[in-house]
Amino acid sequence: MEKGESTRSVHAAMDPEQVTGSVQPPIFQTSTYVQEDFSVHKGYEYARSQNPTREALEKAMAELESPNSPATGICFSSGMAAITAVSQLLSSGDHIIACDDLYGGTVRLFDQVLARYGIETTYSKLSPGDLEKVAQQNTKVLWLESPTNPLLSIHDIKKLASQAKARGWIVVVDNTFASPVLQRPLDLGADIVLHSTTKYIGGHSDVVGGCVVIRDEQLIERLKFLQNAAGAIPGPFDCFLTLRGIRTLALRMERHCDNAEQITERLSKRAEVTRILYPGLASHPNHHVAASQMRRFGGMISIELEGGEMAARKFAAALKLFLTAESLGGVESLINHPWTMTHAAIPEQQRRDAGMTPGLVRLSVGIEDVEDLWTDIVQALQASSQ
Repeated sequence: MEKGESTRSVHAAMDPEQVTGSVQPPIFQTSTYVQEDFSVHKGYEYARSQNPTREALEKAMAELESPNSPATGICFSSGMAAITAVSQLLSSGDHIIACDDLYGGTVRLFDQVLARYGIETTYSKLSPGDLEKVAQQNTKVLWLESPTNPLLSIHDIKKLASQAKARGWIVVVDNTFASPVLQRPLDLGADIVLHSTTKYIGGHSDVVGGCVVIRDEQLIERLKFLQNAAGAIPGPFDCFLTLRGIRTLALRMERHCDNAEQITERLSKRAEVTRILYPGLASHPNHHVAASQMRRFGGMISIELEGGEMAARKFAAALKLFLTAESLGGVESLINHPWTMTHAAIPEQQRRDAGMTPGLVRLSVGIEDVEDLWTDIVQALQASSQ
């Protein structure tokens, strides 16, 4: 019988340490390990290649994303380091199909770095029939976010993964916005699930990290090689902090969802708000898909304000509890302006084609008391219209 989300979060990779019985995995703050003879050791040679604290985090991530099937977690120094490692599975001349509403850092990597090495990316809304239109003979990867950043678009992972794998493509799903508590893409057919563990996994805005989780043995071997060869690994203290965040992940996600659902319902009645993007709304174009593949709908909301960018600036400036900052998924509430912040590196027309506007703001709803958050939002909405 599968354990509940909170039980799994608390106990993921919490194996008592053998020497002392420590309940929590210790921080193995070392760069190297003594060998009994040349290449005779206890499984640990050099900390870039192996570290017990990192292994505990990797095991925990695998347990969260794939509790019913064997999987392997592979951790990196940031979410972008994880994305870069996955992209290094490709060769010059390969082609990626990606959803057009994608994190700005991922687009920057694809268009300004991978393109220099002859790897092409086509962005698509992935509406029915779109895969056939954009597929090429050299397509190797389908790259998804669901929900997406920042427009909270929902893609049918199961259907798209089935279509992609029938063509022999690798299916990658960035599950950062949902977390394993709300969605498990491996169970829906994805080959690789990745996270910026900086966000909900760590959950306290005090550590940067990334992780991929995989079931396929060949992909595991290839990505473990890249982790060691390229060397973008997290330090042991970062792994310890991320593990500590995992212990409360399920509990935090429930509060994030509770708050976001209540705030979204109230925002729908405000004249200052012209557009609300949240997969939990029945009016969301793919609400039925979200309901079928997510346990709940998350803590991220994007809204557009009457008055465009000027109103957005007034709104953000007036907020007291929602802090203007990059990132998301921490216990504190944050507001972000994708047009000038997280997605500013994307060409303007590409942003507009995806559905972004200068008046869009993204709210990462924290775990504060919802009435306090709502009071803050109301006074800021009033300020935005003055």
